Amino acid sequence: MKYTEKISNKLNELLEKNYDAEKGYLNSAENVDSPRLKIFFKNRASERSQFAKDLRTEILSYGQIPEDDGSFKGTMHRNWMSLKSLFSSNDEEAILEEAIRGEKASFDEYCEILKEDNFTPSTRKMLENQKQQIQSAINSLMVKEELA
Repeated sequence: MKYTEKISNKLNELLEKNYDAEKGYLNSAENVDSPRLKIFFKNRASERSQFAKDLRTEILSYGQIPEDDGSFKGTMHRNWMSLKSLFSSNDEEAILEEAIRGEKASFDEYCEILKEDNFTPSTRKMLENQKQQIQSAINSLMVKEELA
């Protein structure tokens, strides 16, 4: 496997996860009543859409083909979140818990991928920045959960 293929495969994994996160946040926005939470989730979806655009651009710069959609696992997670919110006595709290769990998994994925030392400085900077924004989202979600 070529150097660029290996890197783009790793970036494509993140790209799929960001597609999943974007769809998950949009799904969450549809399943909460609080206008503030709706806006928060829509903003996070927009942020993840931008992450995906940045990753697509980076993958293309390596001469590789970016993924076009999320993963099967992400679809299953969103379906679980929808089902869980139907049966939960406190929909918003359950949705916040799932969002936190999903963001922590994303954060861990970024940490794992960043252990690779074969990224260009610009790619590494982009990934580090996205990881920091995910950590910020986790912190915000945890505060919102405490207030729910």
